[in-house]
Amino acid sequence: MKRRRLWTGLAAATVVAAGAAVWAVLSQPATTSDSEAKSAARAASEAQTLLSAGLMQSQYQDFSGAATTFKRVVALDPRNKIAWYNLGVIAQRGGKKADARAAYDKALKIDPLFDSALFNEALLLKSSEPDRSIKLLKRVVAHNSKASTAYLHLGEALAKKGRDDEAQDAFGRAVAVDPKLLSLVPEAFQDSASPSPSTSQAGTTE
Repeated sequence: MKRRRLWTGLAAATVVAAGAAVWAVLSQPATTSDSEAKSAARAASEAQTLLSAGLMQSQYQDFSGAATTFKRVVALDPRNKIAWYNLGVIAQRGGKKADARAAYDKALKIDPLFDSALFNEALLLKSSEPDRSIKLLKRVVAHNSKASTAYLHLGEALAKKGRDDEAQDAFGRAVAVDPKLLSLVPEAFQDSASPSPSTSQAGTTE
């Protein structure tokens, strides 16, 4: 009887110990998760503050300082497309084409429909990779049919490739959205790109 009671007591003690161990194991992730959530919230808040500061620096043409600030933003928030985009703009402005393209690609991985990044990368590659530039510009106008400047650059890129029919269509769409762009259309395409009298009168009436 004594042995039996002793065994039961040990079993009970084991259950209690096991229960404590399970409680400790289960409670730890919750504490870590809560801590990580608070840390992430702080990082997001700091990233947003830095982003605003970087945009202000860019506005005042402190591009070196802005680049440093935007790098701090993406270190805190790697999926901040605005910071990546602005890093691309600053790099492109400084003639660092490889850095600019890498930054635009980062922004586009986050948001494949980011028109500004698509457009800027297209211009960046217009001479060196015209086919890639055309694809990017087509993505812009597919997403935004009012992107008159994108249509204009698309027409120029297509014309250089000898794809005159497509170029003519692109120039026509550019001018249809913004008649002021007609003067920028190559002379060979100006007649076909000119808005019809009815369109011009409608635009004047408005």
